[in-house]
Amino acid sequence: MTSREQQVLALIRNDALISQEEIAAKMRISRSAVAGHVMRLVAKGVIKGRGYVISDKPFSVVVGGANMDICGAPSSNLRLQDSNPGKVTSSPGGVARNIAENLARLGIDCRLIAAIGTDHHGDLLVKQGEAAGIDMRYVLRLETEQTSTYVSILDDAGDMLVGVNDMGIVDRLKPETLQLHEQMLRQASIIVADTNLCEEALDYLSGTFIEQPLFVDTVSVAKSVRIKPFLNSVHTLKASRIEAEALCGFPAKTNKQIANLANWFHDRGVSRVLITLGPDGVYYSDSGDQDLQSVRSRNVTIENANGAGDAFAAGAIYAWLNDRTTRYSVRFAISAAEVAMSHRATINPAMSTSAVKRIMDASYSD
Repeated sequence: MTSREQQVLALIRNDALISQEEIAAKMRISRSAVAGHVMRLVAKGVIKGRGYVISDKPFSVVVGGANMDICGAPSSNLRLQDSNPGKVTSSPGGVARNIAENLARLGIDCRLIAAIGTDHHGDLLVKQGEAAGIDMRYVLRLETEQTSTYVSILDDAGDMLVGVNDMGIVDRLKPETLQLHEQMLRQASIIVADTNLCEEALDYLSGTFIEQPLFVDTVSVAKSVRIKPFLNSVHTLKASRIEAEALCGFPAKTNKQIANLANWFHDRGVSRVLITLGPDGVYYSDSGDQDLQSVRSRNVTIENANGAGDAFAAGAIYAWLNDRTTRYSVRFAISAAEVAMSHRATINPAMSTSAVKRIMDASYSD
């Protein structure tokens, strides 16, 4: 929602019988402007029916990659160019799909738009997604394509050493496919996109749904540059340090350089910037509020760091949907990432708001 829509909604929540004239007087805008905001809130499903019946169940839409993750973890020090004893696991993955599952497990009504095959992996993705609470009705099933896969090798500390993805099917998410869901997208409280999407799809999402905040996860260095032409339409950009550097074209090794990097994004229209720095924490910047938020908790044993970034993104989205400050959102998101890392699978089945808040309460006292 826009800031004006949030103001209108707050007045309605306070007085369900308030007239549009009264809202206009309180906000010092025209009654016709209020009517426009109310119409958009109705279209988004936030207000339902006459008498300002407010829907307390906003939903998010996540668009992008969905694949099967195949992960190899050595049981001792990893030896390159050699066969290593260890454990190989497979689980549903893909940045967009992972964000969607984490949101669903955090209690958010979440709808996924992705492209998968009609093969065994595709069947597993649909079944597992529905079991986790994701609305999978908008997933495109293609008979002529195989479901994408992502293979990663972890080091002995649980961090990813190298990954290889086979995700050509995502390119089938063209604007003409997304247009089939335009009405639903216009009613979303937030649209989340990853840069697995082709530039045409990112152009369509960023240029068509200007009333919906657009949250973008940059995925990787190679794919991050796809969002560059559309930064002026991005509300929140979540990127790793190296992904952000690839986008802006200059290094960000010191705190001052990272601040300059964040300002570079603001100058191009991004409202909120979240730059993940690995064990050093997260640098966030929002409307002049900039800070480095450290990772203060290490109360969990890292089993798999692969899903940390996706859980972080979901945590930040969850907090934003609940009208939390950026500072709170980042702390909640960091804690969500720690919940994710404590499980061998990419998504921790124990992910929940209570699990995140336990870590958050133990980590931050101020």
